[in-house]
Amino acid sequence: MHVPRSTYRLQINRAFDLTAAAQMADYVAALGADWLYLSPLLQAERGSEHGYDVTDHRWVDADRGGAEGLEVAARVAHGMDLGVLVDIVPNHMGIATPSQNEWWWDVLTNGRRSPHAQAFDIDWQFGGGKVRVPVLGDETDPEVRLEDGELRYHDHRFPLDPGSADDGSDVSTVLGRQHYELVNWRRADFDLNYRRFFAVNTLAGIRTELPEVFDRSHAEIVRWVADGLVDGLRVDHPDGLADPAGYLDALAAATDGAYVVVEKILAVDEQLPMAWATSGTTGYEAMADIDRVLIDPAGQPVLTELDFRGSESTSDPSMTWTMLIHETKRAVADGILRSEVLRLERDLKVPGAADAIAELLACFPVYRSYLPHGIEHLHAAAGAAKAHRPDLAARVDVLVPLLTDPANAGAIRFQQTSGMVMAKGVEDCAFYRRNRLGSLTEVGGDPSQFSINVDRFHDRQHRRQTDRPHSLTSLTTHDTKRSEDVRARLDVLAEVPDGWSSTLLQLRDATPLGDASMENLLWQAIIGSWPASRERLHAYAAKAAREAGLSTSWGDPSTLFEQRMHALIDAAFDDQRIARIVEQFVDRIRDAGWSNSLSAKLLQLTMPGVPDVYQGTELWDMSLVDPDNRRPVDYALRRRMLAALEEGGALPDIDESGAAKLLVTTRALHLRRDRPDLFTSYRPIAAHGSAAGHLVAFDRGGAVTVATRLPIGLARAGGWGDTSVGLSQRCYVDALTGASFGGEQVRMDALLAQYPVALLVPSRIET
Repeated sequence: MHVPRSTYRLQINRAFDLTAAAQMADYVAALGADWLYLSPLLQAERGSEHGYDVTDHRWVDADRGGAEGLEVAARVAHGMDLGVLVDIVPNHMGIATPSQNEWWWDVLTNGRRSPHAQAFDIDWQFGGGKVRVPVLGDETDPEVRLEDGELRYHDHRFPLDPGSADDGSDVSTVLGRQHYELVNWRRADFDLNYRRFFAVNTLAGIRTELPEVFDRSHAEIVRWVADGLVDGLRVDHPDGLADPAGYLDALAAATDGAYVVVEKILAVDEQLPMAWATSGTTGYEAMADIDRVLIDPAGQPVLTELDFRGSESTSDPSMTWTMLIHETKRAVADGILRSEVLRLERDLKVPGAADAIAELLACFPVYRSYLPHGIEHLHAAAGAAKAHRPDLAARVDVLVPLLTDPANAGAIRFQQTSGMVMAKGVEDCAFYRRNRLGSLTEVGGDPSQFSINVDRFHDRQHRRQTDRPHSLTSLTTHDTKRSEDVRARLDVLAEVPDGWSSTLLQLRDATPLGDASMENLLWQAIIGSWPASRERLHAYAAKAAREAGLSTSWGDPSTLFEQRMHALIDAAFDDQRIARIVEQFVDRIRDAGWSNSLSAKLLQLTMPGVPDVYQGTELWDMSLVDPDNRRPVDYALRRRMLAALEEGGALPDIDESGAAKLLVTTRALHLRRDRPDLFTSYRPIAAHGSAAGHLVAFDRGGAVTVATRLPIGLARAGGWGDTSVGLSQRCYVDALTGASFGGEQVRMDALLAQYPVALLVPSRIET
């Protein structure tokens, strides 16, 4: 297997296509990354910015450069000794525009007669032999019309069963003859009969577990690997698949064991099934480790209390995180995913069990099980469900034997559904309701875990080195709620909790929103991303508040609340007093945030695993949730700055330019790529002295990482003082600064005089 030493993620779309990616290969190679990592490439809904709405598996999206663009990008990358990793989407297809998806169009045309009918996960019996299509605003809407041999509804086009309109019947009659039923869009939540990706009506789940569906949906992907264009694959959302392990086995067989990682979110201390044919995950769990080792646990009481403070707070201080996510998951199971719960009831053939099924889903402690792996989670959920709802105990006892039987179709579907409920209830709802510290509410993180100590961090890295040394590690992705540098700045709040408390209370008093927790979230977003543009912050606020679903929502937006919310954003720009409060507080924490950013970056780039650099994050990147984190990247600037570093001269200052972060990134990537022999093991390095608690250090088998944590506390204590680390070699060179250090004990005040981080290599080794 060809395994990357690092990757560089590029978002491929119409504005930045495969030709542009090819033109970036020399920059990526010069930066020091080992593989290009590309977002989905197959034909997607026209105009799609992300590519996760694949409409045709047969070819590369023309807007993304087409087959020729991929060939050019691969040839250029390989010519520079760069591998190519591509994101693939096996769980679902885009059906927003039926005419663009040949499979879906044919199913709508011919129903169960279609050769593609089995490809989609449709409950034909529940629909009376028809697919329910939730697009209507009114089910008797006169806008439905016959036109050019199709049914039309506003801009929507639908096919006709051949011959069904030949007798001149009216629209209603013709519509009743089709293999689909146009229904009110709100019915999707409780009356749909096809599996979706989460609650997205325009993404229909496909049955990749069927060999013929796997073959048809993967023929082009397999060709990429067989023809030497692509070296590895990133599998999107494996939790939606009926049989992830079987899918990965099939993928390994089809690609002759190519490098594969899966986008899998693991709960704290949860392990990926070792039998899976994958090198590991896309790295969310590594991100959580890094975030938490840089957070001061002493700030927890004040920040926790602050999130509940406010006369109109929507957060209940008596509600634990476990209680909150039970509530939000149950709301999802009873709301936007009610259709999936009712489908489960039908599959399990236990009438009247929907309430108990929803409760089990709300109590499920992880994203999903993979029977028989993870069966203990189902038993834990059953115990919690019966404790929470004793009235459902008898129903739960009936369901558990069915749900623990891998041969039961309902047991398979329950596993596919539990991850949907978790994602929508936690990531896309609860994460916007508990806001004591924004860096905690990140994909793959558990906000109830405020911080971890250095020993816990080392334990987790040792396990990663032992179990999945080729798993990706990430700091920012296209799915993160906040970029790595925003989180690094917000981490500082835990070191200045009283200062943040007084600042936030001033801001709340000046711009009352009527939702104290959302005020906390929005002001942290403003502080964390400052100086973000007004437009970006307005877009973030709208998404965040509607995802929280308390004072406003996607389905029922509150005009009055959202007016106050947008006025709050405007006040940060237009009210001089408020702008001054924001700028003064940002000035207070900016340098510490930069220190955290450099530490986080070096830890991620040198810890066990394969580090991924998300596009543009080699400089400071103050992005918020998508689509903000998918904005165009100024690569001309980055090229100039990298060239300046390569020319030598004075080391860059830690300032607004981000040049110091670029230095850390390129030097670490080069060392990982060019000297893999220095990264073959993991050994914690203990610090000694008065400031030992402010250091994270480890030896990777030759390369030594040293990183500062809690920089404000370090400054308060008067600096490093007598703190030192013991090293196995007598002479080292810092790959970042070129400075040499000798002796078995190296003092931190000398080693970290220039930067808050150091990357040491034995001086006898050329770097």
